[in-house]
Amino acid sequence: MTHNNAARAVLMQGNQACAEGALAAGARFFAGYPITPSTEVAEMLALRLPQVGGTFIQMEDEIASMAAVIGASLAGAKAMTATSGPGFSLKQELIGYAAMAEVPCVIVNVQRTGPSTGQPTSPAQGDVMQARWGSHGDRGVIALSPASVTECFTVTVEAFNLAEKYRTPVVLLMDEVIGHMREKFVRPDPSALTVVERKKPQQPPGGFLPYKPDADGVPPMAAFGDGYRVHVTGLVHDYTGFPTGSNEVTEELISRLHTKITRNLGDILRYEKIYLDDAETAVVAFGGSARGAYAAVEALRDKGIKAGLFRPITIWPLPEAELMALAAKVKRIVVAEMNYGQYVNEVRRISCGRTEVVSLAKWNNEPITPDEIAAALSR
Repeated sequence: MTHNNAARAVLMQGNQACAEGALAAGARFFAGYPITPSTEVAEMLALRLPQVGGTFIQMEDEIASMAAVIGASLAGAKAMTATSGPGFSLKQELIGYAAMAEVPCVIVNVQRTGPSTGQPTSPAQGDVMQARWGSHGDRGVIALSPASVTECFTVTVEAFNLAEKYRTPVVLLMDEVIGHMREKFVRPDPSALTVVERKKPQQPPGGFLPYKPDADGVPPMAAFGDGYRVHVTGLVHDYTGFPTGSNEVTEELISRLHTKITRNLGDILRYEKIYLDDAETAVVAFGGSARGAYAAVEALRDKGIKAGLFRPITIWPLPEAELMALAAKVKRIVVAEMNYGQYVNEVRRISCGRTEVVSLAKWNNEPITPDEIAAALSR
């Protein structure tokens, strides 16, 4: 496959599109450890990063990989790692560190059946709650889930944009279906892509406070080597970056790690709505599960059944207002997910009994089929 920017269709795998999206977003550093079903992301970037002046490092394990990504980001690079189930677990401590130190980075998790080593080549979506709550402590979280090869490219660009704009780790929550699927892909014109760069200090080093936020709640970020003094710690810190035990500073910092995200939901939330204007029943599905949902809804519509699809692309934070409005208008919501039932409980919480919420959970190595979704919607 050639890598010029001409708009021509090629057959591409989801993991490969993710790697190409990272490059288009300006990523120039990757550290990782091979793990099925995410390994192709690393393989592609091992080839492609040197071609654009970037750096690829295979680390000794997933913990070291995450640490290297944080270090590269602090030095000014847009940085990413990719992993699956057990590796995502190992990264959690340093994901928490990146959140506290406000280090932008992207963590790709191509989910597989688990727990433990599980079924490495089988599809699953069992890390949904881990993406939100896996790391210790309270922090704001952004996690995105693409549902096509093209979205593996475009949503990866969005993941980097959000990470850089809000100075936070962003999880790209893929699954084996999407990562290993091959589809027609037409590379977007680079001029049509929005690529966000991190906010830099506008003042000289002498008076710079590295963690003093601007009005948007996000501090400017100076790279190591730019001449600014920056102290980075996983401890609660004041505007200087140095640790403090102050009650007031602790409350302000932890609150800001949440509010810099929650105050910007209009910029962060992404979702797709299909046939929901007149829908009487609806399926909520994301990632690989949404593939079957598309076909199910179309088949039911052909039979005169008013079914619709709500597909969250931003998994976290939750699109609460949109789900609340959906619960107020349909008779039933079916939540289709390849796990034992995780996202369904969030939909139930948000619906507050306004409608029936049904779990269509599957965890037997197989994707959820259109027939299974159609049956649950038309009961």
